[in-house]
Amino acid sequence: MEIKNVALIGLGAMGVFFAPRMEEHLGRENFCVIARGERKRRLENQGVTVNGVNYRFPICTPEDGTEKGLIIMAVKDMGLHQAIQDIRKFVGEKTQILCVMNGVESEEKVAEVYGWDHVLYSYMRMSIVMKCGKADFDPYWGKVYFGEAKNIELTERVQAISDVMERCDIPYKVEKDMIWGLWFKYMCNVGENLTCALLGIPFGAYRESEAANEIRWAAMKEVQAVAEAKGIFITDEQMKKQYDAICRIPYENKPSTLQDLEARRKTEVEMFAGSMVEMGKELGIPTPVCWMFLQGIRVLEEKNQGLK
Repeated sequence: MEIKNVALIGLGAMGVFFAPRMEEHLGRENFCVIARGERKRRLENQGVTVNGVNYRFPICTPEDGTEKGLIIMAVKDMGLHQAIQDIRKFVGEKTQILCVMNGVESEEKVAEVYGWDHVLYSYMRMSIVMKCGKADFDPYWGKVYFGEAKNIELTERVQAISDVMERCDIPYKVEKDMIWGLWFKYMCNVGENLTCALLGIPFGAYRESEAANEIRWAAMKEVQAVAEAKGIFITDEQMKKQYDAICRIPYENKPSTLQDLEARRKTEVEMFAGSMVEMGKELGIPTPVCWMFLQGIRVLEEKNQGLK
């Protein structure tokens, strides 16, 4: 199995991790960004600036899609439903899909439409601040993770995607247990991302504020309890090691939810805290910290809309 061409939908903080290198190494004829309407016009007329270079990537509309070997979905949670429809003409018999967005439910939603033969598990560990169509970041700080649910030996399709990442000089890792990896990333997002968003602080605050870390840890413990009820075991020791990873993030970097609030955009709090509250209710597990995140960030969204 060989993947010769790639389509990307979503050219925000996650998408720019892939796009410049894929265009360079695959060639413009084998790479495109899926976009429609005003977004298509903006990308064609203004492009995006990554590390000081302005890019005008090839744009494909959903209506004019042709079969691709790999589709990378890097949209926000609010855009997933539309993105699932927009990739339809790009999905062929052997197409593989990586949905690298946050959360633990996106793969299931994509697979409901296109089937698990086309969908692999994936997520990203990186920190990119994108503002007004500009992003500056170290392209080798962070990775994309992907694979089958379990990866003791690489399947043909996982190897094919690995080959593409190698060819495009994109850092990646195939986790032996992708479900565990997804939940660990989700746990970190709930704890780190939402604490920063509610308090209006950058990642660097965790180096200095014991109180911020107490809130972060309490939220992570709620995710740990829900994950365990689902048969996914994350130890306290594994959670403690995450602090070292936070300290390697540039001090001033802000997580996606805080970036959204500051830009007066809708956040992904429903996917993070909202899903946690719902899962907690279903499993009979208290999630008071996530409930506070949910209500508090909803209020901040209302404030941005002029309702409060």
